[in-house]
Formats: sequence, C-alpha cells, structure tokens
Amino acid sequence: MLRLVYVVIKLFFRLCCQVRIEGSEHIPSQGGVLLVSNHISGFDTVLLPYTVLATQGLQIIWSPAKAELFRTRLVGGLLTSLGVFPVRRGQHDRQAMRQMIAGMRTDKMMVFPEGTRSRDGRLHEGKRTVGKLIYAARPVVIPAAIVGTERIIPHLKSLIHGRAPVSVRYGKPVELQHYYALPDTKETSVAIMQEVMRAIASLLYNAPQALEGSVRPRPARFQGTRNGSSTV
Repeated sequence: MLRLVYVVIKLFFRLCCQVRIEGSEHIPSQGGVLLVSNHISGFDTVLLPYTVLATQGLQIIWSPAKAELFRTRLVGGLLTSLGVFPVRRGQHDRQAMRQMIAGMRTDKMMVFPEGTRSRDGRLHEGKRTVGKLIYAARPVVIPAAIVGTERIIPHLKSLIHGRAPVSVRYGKPVELQHYYALPDTKETSVAIMQEVMRAIASLLYNAPQALEGSVRPRPARFQGTRNGSSTV
C-alpha cells in the first residue's frame, strides 16, 4: 500500500510541481528522528514525507494530524497508510502523546510545531507541548523549511503558469543536549521550542535570527544551487 501511495504522490508532484530538495543528507538513515517544519499548506503533510522517501527509500514517516481528517474512510485510509495518526485537538490526548514520544525515540516522525497551518504564510511561534515531547523523547531534531506549496492550487487553476516551484530545505540537527540537563519545567519546554523555531527561521530566511513576537516576514524563494540539492 505504501509503495502504491508513494507512486501516486510522486506522479502528482511531478505533473504539478517542480520539487527541489536541499540538505537531505542531514537526515539520519536510522530512527529516533523528528522532522520539524513550517506549515503553509495542506500539501505540506504529504510533501515532507515524500521528500524523505524520494531521497532515502520507502519507509514510514509518522505524523500526527487532526482527528477530523479521518472522518472520511478514503482520506483516513490514505493518511494511515502514510503513517499519519489522529490527534484530538483541544483535548489532552494522552494516547496520541504517548505514540508521538514512542515514535520520536525509535522511528522517524514529522511535526509542524506551530500546531496549525499559517494563514498568512509567516512563521509563528511553536507550541510548548512540542518542546515538552522533545524533552521526553530526545530525538535527533532536523529542521526543515517549505516554500511554495501555497502556490500549487493557483497553478493548477491556471495551467498557463506551468508547474509550481516548490522547495524543501533541511538543516543540520538542532543542538539541544544542554537543555536535557535542565529540570522538566515549562521554561525548559519553551526554551527548547524557541531553539527549534530559530533553526526553522534560519532556513526560511537564509540567516540566523531570533523570533521576535509571533510572526516574521514572508520567506523568499530559494535561489541558487547548493551541494546536496536535488530535484524530484
């Protein structure tokens, strides 16, 4: 099932997009890995695992998603085959949290730390709960920046624009070891999350910078050619 779904997704992206991947060599081949990224479109939940499978081979990339997406049997079955599992938003979903911690420790998992899709395309603050989960699981945290997925639908509506340029850039693992020596407190979780969001912002805006307030300027398109980049 995973292979079939991958082929369908690959065909979709090749027909509709020009997908550029940078920095995939930073992603460990073994588990105990958490991919963290900005979130600007519904396509992100499919694009991120697709780029890993395209560069590292077929594998499950676990991911939490709002439980409402699983109401339709077809959509729910597709998401489940990709490793997506439901989370009840607005509730203290202990089962989902345990599943996330377990996945971070032994497998590969992806999370959008902002908690929901950015309506304005800007990077917002990460949720403290994600920092707490990272503290508990202590995975290798790989930041990622997604650019261009919000343009896929407009390009599909007007074929004259051609395929939408889409990019995913991965960065080096976020250094978090020093936080694990601190007490398990709200402040520690917040500090971990701030470090993670700085790493994502650095990839989005091409320079290290702190997050001041809740949003940052809209990211520019990736330009130039970097070592380890590929188009799929």
